[in-house]
Amino acid sequence: MTTQAQEIEITDQWRVACDGGEGALGHPRVWLTIPKDVGFVICPYCDKKYIHTSFADKLQ
Repeated sequence: MTTQAQEIEITDQWRVACDGGEGALGHPRVWLTIPKDVGFVICPYCDKKYIHTSFADKLQ
């Protein structure tokens, strides 16, 4: 059995919205804040990782 790679999105925003991206098959929209000292946040529903552009080179 194989697992899918974690989805990653690079963004220039410190606050992002995630709804799973699959319409009715997604999840409730949640607003996530990327901590400025960490540079990324992971959605608690779908495990999508949002990385701020200022940290993109360090965290990928």
